[in-house]
Amino acid sequence: MHTILKNSLVALALLSSASTASRAIAGGQPIGIWLDHTGRGAVQISDCAGNLCGRIVWTKDSSNGSVCGKQVIGNAKPIAGGKWDGGWILDVDDDRKYQVEITPLSNGNLQVTGYLGSKLLSETMIWTRAPADTKTCA
Repeated sequence: MHTILKNSLVALALLSSASTASRAIAGGQPIGIWLDHTGRGAVQISDCAGNLCGRIVWTKDSSNGSVCGKQVIGNAKPIAGGKWDGGWILDVDDDRKYQVEITPLSNGNLQVTGYLGSKLLSETMIWTRAPADTKTCA
């Protein structure tokens, strides 16, 4: 009997977790186009099979057109507290991938933290939602 109850609780927890992830994607908080912390580019974050991915869709400097459409976020998974973690982010300046945590903030911004193994070795950036009339290159 104890095993059946334990299995039922595990199944309920998994369903609740999946439901939370679906609501987070459906609610669209991290989904959309975001201006990066430098103001030099914009990334469109999308639902990719229940995880988050992102591609560059605008650059301030038209000579950087070669990065347009480049994937810079991948495989960020929903975790507790409305955060996304376990994926990667690409630093296009040095062409290196880092782990990423994405947190929608109550003021409508997005906190993007790139880290190497430990969040003690991290860089946190604040992205803002791009204007609705942003002209995209991809």
